[in-house]
Amino acid sequence: MSIFSRFADIINSNMNALLDKAEDPQKLIRMIIQEMEDTLVEVRTVSAKTLADKKELLRKLNWLESEIQDWQEKAELAVSKEREDLAKAALNEKYKLERDLSELSSQLQKLDDSLGNLTQEINQLQDKLVDARARQQTIEMRFNTQQSRVKVNRKLYDSSSSNVVQRFEQFERKLDELEAEAESFRTVSSRNLKAEINDLESDQKVDDELKALKEKVKNR
Repeated sequence: MSIFSRFADIINSNMNALLDKAEDPQKLIRMIIQEMEDTLVEVRTVSAKTLADKKELLRKLNWLESEIQDWQEKAELAVSKEREDLAKAALNEKYKLERDLSELSSQLQKLDDSLGNLTQEINQLQDKLVDARARQQTIEMRFNTQQSRVKVNRKLYDSSSSNVVQRFEQFERKLDELEAEAESFRTVSSRNLKAEINDLESDQKVDDELKALKEKVKNR
C-alpha cells in the first residue's frame, strides 16, 4: 500500500471523529500536519534501512564474484594438470555460486526499485507538508470566519423553528468546506512516464551486463 493511501485513511478517520464531536478546527489541522510529519519520519527510517540492506547485498555480490573467479581459476588449473575430475568439481562449485549471484542480483534490482519509489514518495510528502504548513493559517482563518457566521445566525434565528433546517444546512456547508480543504492533502503516489522509462532502461542495463558477464566466463 502506498504511504499516501495509508496516510489518507488515517486522516479521514481522525477527521470524521473530530467533526462528529464538533472539535476545534485548529486541532484538526494540527493533527493532519502532525500525521504528515510522523509519516515522513517513518518513511525516511524505512529508506535508511533499505539503503543498509543494499550495502550488505552489494558486499555479498562482491564476495560471490570473487569466489566465482577463484573457482574458475581452479578449474583451469585442474584442466592444465589433466585432472578432469577436479575441474568438473570446481565448475560445479562455480555454477552454484553463479546461481546465488543471479538470485542476489535480482534482489538488488528489487531493492533499487523500492528505493526509487521511497525517494519519490518522500519528495512528494515533503512538498505536501510544506504546502500544508503554508496554508494552515489561511484555512484556520476561513474556518473561524464561517464558525463566527454560524454563531451570528444562531443568535438571529434561535427563536424561529422554521429556520432550524436552514442553520443546519449552513453548518453542513461549513464542514464541506473544511473537508474539501483537508482533501487537498490527500494524494496517490503515481510514477510518471519518465520514471517508468528509466526503470526499464535500468532493468535492461542490468540484464545486458549479467549476460555479458556470463558470456565472458563461458568463453574463457
